[in-house]
Amino acid sequence: MSWKKWTRGRLTALVVCVLLPWGAAACATGEAHEGTVSPSPVGSVLDSTDETGRNLREVPAEDAPAVAVEVAPDSAGGWDVRLRLRHFRCSPPGTRPAAALGRGIVHLYVDGHRVARLHTPSYHLAADRVPHGTHQITARLYADDGTVWAVHGKPIESTADITVSDAETTGTTPATPAA
Repeated sequence: MSWKKWTRGRLTALVVCVLLPWGAAACATGEAHEGTVSPSPVGSVLDSTDETGRNLREVPAEDAPAVAVEVAPDSAGGWDVRLRLRHFRCSPPGTRPAAALGRGIVHLYVDGHRVARLHTPSYHLAADRVPHGTHQITARLYADDGTVWAVHGKPIESTADITVSDAETTGTTPATPAA
């Protein structure tokens, strides 16, 4: 055996021994696989999901955040959506994807279709997003890791009904939070 083969073999073994624990640590924390939900000390991640496929993160009702959505027509023909948040703060864009109780983002849905990810408690919904008829505007709370905040296996959300007609527009405000 030549000296070079022996040196390369030892060097390879040394590198594997040094790097292997780091790789195992990354797998244990969930950092090695992007897009997976890592265990968190905040609530418990359930196997059940919402209709978009996101896991529910169950928290006790007494610690749970809450949301109420208010929708009002604006003078330009669109809609002003205002959220009343309790025990919840919207995270700024670029926040690290980890669950923290009472923090996250709000997804806004019109008739079950997501129209916005909110980092603030107000949003202007353009008139062309809601055609004539009656529509449901739903605000649902998400943790920064993408899980849905839930109580008793149900997402924390609030829904308001609005009706758009040729002559007038009416909004239902405020909506009752559902948890």
